[in-house]
Amino acid sequence: MLAITDLSIRLAGRLLIDQSSVQITPGARVGMVGRNGTGKSTLFKVIRGELSAEHGTVTLPPRWRVGSLAQEAPNGPESLISVVLKADLERDALLHEAESATDPHRIAEIQTRLVDIDAHSAPSRAAAILSGLGFSATDQLRPCAEFSGGWRMRVALAATLFAAPDLLLLDEPTNYLDLEGTLWLEDHLAHYPRTVIVISHDRDLLESSVDQILHLERGKLTLYKGTYSSFEEQRAARELLDAKAVKRQEAERARLQAFVDRFKAKASKARQAQSRVKMLERLKPITALVTADVREISFPAPEKILSPPIIAVDNAAVGYDPAAPVLGRVTLRIDNDDRIALLGANGNGKSTLVKLLAGRLAPFSGRVTRADKLSIAYFAQHQLDELNEDGSAYDHVRKLMGDAPEAKVRARAGAIGFSGKAADTKVAKLSGGEKARLLLGLATFFGPNMIILDEPTNHLDIDSRAALAEAINEFPGAVIMVSHDRYLIEACADRLWIVADRTVTNYDGDLDEYRRLVLSARNGEPAPRERSAASEKPQRPRSDNRGSLKKRIAEAESEIARVSEIITKIDTALALPDIFTRDPKQAAQLSKARANAADALARAEEQWLEASTQFDEAAG
Repeated sequence: MLAITDLSIRLAGRLLIDQSSVQITPGARVGMVGRNGTGKSTLFKVIRGELSAEHGTVTLPPRWRVGSLAQEAPNGPESLISVVLKADLERDALLHEAESATDPHRIAEIQTRLVDIDAHSAPSRAAAILSGLGFSATDQLRPCAEFSGGWRMRVALAATLFAAPDLLLLDEPTNYLDLEGTLWLEDHLAHYPRTVIVISHDRDLLESSVDQILHLERGKLTLYKGTYSSFEEQRAARELLDAKAVKRQEAERARLQAFVDRFKAKASKARQAQSRVKMLERLKPITALVTADVREISFPAPEKILSPPIIAVDNAAVGYDPAAPVLGRVTLRIDNDDRIALLGANGNGKSTLVKLLAGRLAPFSGRVTRADKLSIAYFAQHQLDELNEDGSAYDHVRKLMGDAPEAKVRARAGAIGFSGKAADTKVAKLSGGEKARLLLGLATFFGPNMIILDEPTNHLDIDSRAALAEAINEFPGAVIMVSHDRYLIEACADRLWIVADRTVTNYDGDLDEYRRLVLSARNGEPAPRERSAASEKPQRPRSDNRGSLKKRIAEAESEIARVSEIITKIDTALALPDIFTRDPKQAAQLSKARANAADALARAEEQWLEASTQFDEAAG
């Protein structure tokens, strides 16, 4: 059990958690929620032992392994599958020892333990996790260094999940994922066999993957049974009860104070009046759980509604190399009031499509027709880095308003959520959510006809995401969304487009159907998809594919040699004359280990044969 007892945490002079206690039972799947900056990530650091508490304790069972997502993405020449397999430290150590062990009894112990931890199925388990997070079989054999930082963070997540710690701590894991990866992760966490605590602002993950909600508000931790919707209902009921209790207490205070005021000057009533004063002192105020108001998000309306369609694309091809376009045969239209969500795994061309729509990429062929005076606002997470860290919200708004009077600039800064002193706070001191709000306000500053939102929710808490959904629905222009947040898509989108197989198609189903489609594909063998270190790039030439096949052949040959050596060592241990009489249990486990190793050898040989056949076909 994870026991948090009378815990107080102070960071940079600010009290984040104040004498809170909570107990989390083994096997619980807990979603941790709370406004940004309340101390959720700091609590994780205390649980991991990276930060000391001011007061109180965090107690874990003595043999529990605690795992969390690495701060830095893995890098280097090792293949993705190798990086993930090494996350199981015990298995990795045993395999290394098995390579040099010569004592038959130690060999027997090693192989028995490998059976206990199901080591021989590890490669298939690691491959399944990588596949679920969007890596094809070919990708899994490529070096980490070939992937962008975002994709390498997915590898770090895969390694953490593969290690399967007794306590899994995940802090906003969907920030590194597309919708498809998020759907798979939701399903994986829902079946996680050990204890997990996940900090998330993703309503659907909190609805489908957890069975308890840990809420951090105003320094207090409160554990609720059930999913997020159950939490909201319980909390609303608690707020109502507390509000009634506050009202009753205020009435009692008024009654006692009236008695004191009336009789404190009379000697005959002095003792009773003094008694009421003491009662008032003992009457501790009840704090009502009233949620702080959420600053709304709003997008200025365009000055003029344009004649539809505002964008028409006819049989266009687009990409970065005319010889191998990322997308082809693209035919679509966008009208004034469209709400369109783009589906499809990262690397399939969603960013390429929005760049085409925004006019940042010209088509290689076909035609793109835009309405006259069409204005497009484009928001993408990477643009957060383009904000001036030394400037304030006021400074950024001033640049867009030229010589406008001070009052008007401050009014516009307030309109995008930065009023009063907040307008003068430097960007460097803003939270991720505040930066996202500022960027949204700047991108839509002049009232666009169409807004393109590329992962707009990554730094927004649950209430701010709801405010964003409301702003999208109230905006009179068109909106194109790329998001892993299913709640946002379901709340706003009325059309779904799938970007896959190098083109764009309309999807007639809903997100529940799409979820089943994604999980079905990722739990089986997904079609290979290319990856890019920076952006979508054209398909590799055939010679590169042969290079990947050669690596697969070499990996399979290495696995065949490794497993064959394990079988030889197991046979040596089984050949001991007294093994079956001295320790029949160990003998039985060694026999099971040999059978598992034989199965692993057969799989490796099948992979070698398949890759060799494909290589011969590619060679022509």
